[in-house]
Amino acid sequence: MSGSLPVEEQIKNILRGVAEVYRFDELKGILAESLANKKPLRVKFGMDPTSPDIHLGHTVPLSKLRQFQDLGHQVVLIIGDYTAMIGDPSGKSKTRPQLTLQEIESNLDTYLTQVSKVLDISKLEIRRNGSWFAKMDFRAVLGLAGKATVAQILERDDFSKRYKAGTPIGIHEMLYPLMQGWDSVEVHADIELGGTDQTFNLMAGRDLQKSEGQRPQVALTMPILPGLDGVEKMSKSLGNAIGLTDTPKDMFGKIMSIPDALLESYFELLTMENMDEIRTTLKSGGNPRDLKERLGKIIVTRYHDESAAETAASEFRQIFSDKGIPEDIDEIQLSSEEASSIDPIDLLMKAGHASSKSDARRLIQQGAVRINDEKISDIDTKPVLSSGSILKTGKRRFAKIVIS
Repeated sequence: MSGSLPVEEQIKNILRGVAEVYRFDELKGILAESLANKKPLRVKFGMDPTSPDIHLGHTVPLSKLRQFQDLGHQVVLIIGDYTAMIGDPSGKSKTRPQLTLQEIESNLDTYLTQVSKVLDISKLEIRRNGSWFAKMDFRAVLGLAGKATVAQILERDDFSKRYKAGTPIGIHEMLYPLMQGWDSVEVHADIELGGTDQTFNLMAGRDLQKSEGQRPQVALTMPILPGLDGVEKMSKSLGNAIGLTDTPKDMFGKIMSIPDALLESYFELLTMENMDEIRTTLKSGGNPRDLKERLGKIIVTRYHDESAAETAASEFRQIFSDKGIPEDIDEIQLSSEEASSIDPIDLLMKAGHASSKSDARRLIQQGAVRINDEKISDIDTKPVLSSGSILKTGKRRFAKIVIS
């Protein structure tokens, strides 16, 4: 197996981009043991299917898991169909809505399809934690709950903040760290990966394994990828995410829009490029735009293909460097009567450039809408349209008016 690589080389690959290791000496020890016994390590990662889409932020731990696969170790993906019914509120200020099993199953369908863009599904061990939690009677639940005190649970940062602020905390939420930890017991995890917001839960797994006579897992935490705004955690609900199902054009355009300050972390967490070279380029005053284009091509190639990446890059240059218009521009079919009477809000809605009339109104008020490069600023003034007129919304959305 590829795990026959020397321990030091494996550690070098594994620790790239990792925030914290609990504990390094244990990691080195189990890698050496794995190499000596020719027995792959069991590397656990849990995903709660709380939404149907995966974005680049999710791929940070997934890419690390792929490294473990390439090194010959066994990745165990825990599908949290039961923990998803609680919804881990890590980093949140309030309880997440509880999902039904039907909602979870629906989300799961798309999850695995998107996960296969990163992981080798044929080598993946997939387990649902419902397969053991569904069998627990109330006595077993009480036994699990008895393995931690309220004081210990309140040490978790988000619980502590909510408790001090007087924000309600459901008793069911306090079970989440224990449930995630028990997953590690069930699958005999040697290593568990999670974001830095999951540290408490990963450590709970170590404690539960010790109590069950197992060797405690090594915990690796990964940094949280900032979103396109450069401030908040990447999240679809915050509108700052790059989705794996985004079109090549949108994916590339979003990468080109990231703040320059994110380039180093995006290269380190999302690619396997030589970081010494990237840092040298950034420090020497290299053009961030060139690095963004390089990053965009890497990302689009990975989740689509090389041809799509080249096309997206070429089109982006045409639009933003040459002030041109995309070749595959969408068309809006209007009758002559519609063209003379349609208002800007309805035009945006018809073009699909706004999700609602309030969204369209906001775009116009922000000066993000142009027709034939003239800004539309009055929501009540009907635009003068002719066949071939170009509607531009924001930086990347275009549509051509076709009047019949």
